Amino acid sequence: MSGNVLLDTNIIIGLFANDQAILARLSKTDHIFIPSIVLGELYFGAYKSTHTEQNVRRIEEFVTTGAVLVCDAVTAAYYGQIKKALREKGRPLPENDIWIAALARQHNLTVVSRDQHFKEIDSLPVEAW
Repeated sequence: MSGNVLLDTNIIIGLFANDQAILARLSKTDHIFIPSIVLGELYFGAYKSTHTEQNVRRIEEFVTTGAVLVCDAVTAAYYGQIKKALREKGRPLPENDIWIAALARQHNLTVVSRDQHFKEIDSLPVEAW
């Protein structure tokens, strides 16, 4: 696999745990992007953990390996389209994941996640590592 990917929280947590499958796939990837939403989820986990300082440091170091993408007005428009389509299908998703999908659509990226529900979003490239 080569190309541009947007990492979900569970993939980064796997990376932090030295998951060899994830490490192997990342080594063959051209560009890694990190949604600001995922950073929020990671920081939340770090702040509620018993090793807060160590986990915060790990996140700060990781951020230097890829570009962080933030939401803007264009992202919001994609969010609205995706959420409407999911509602029509009767397939709600967690709000943060809709934002992540919107960023992926906006920037033409493949979402990398172990969450199967991303496949509910039509025409969204998704890979499970």
